[in-house]
Amino acid sequence: MSDIARTPKHLGAIIRRARRAAGLTQAALGERAGLWQETVSRIENGNGATKLETLFDLLAALDLDLTIGPRSKGSAADIEDIF
Repeated sequence: MSDIARTPKHLGAIIRRARRAAGLTQAALGERAGLWQETVSRIENGNGATKLETLFDLLAALDLDLTIGPRSKGSAADIEDIF
């Protein structure tokens, strides 16, 4: 799985898809990551005030890595097609 996230909302959608693909509820993912279900819900809904440490805990619980690369030069329509 390789996705592009440019906003907290995009990242939340990616996390939601990964959680569902793993067959986990928000509560089960929260338990794995040491977080409350409500925290998982806020992140999946694009809360921009989430601490980086919390995001990394959630990504680790889903066996996901965060990779940083140069921004693609595609058009806005191309980016919308990804999501």
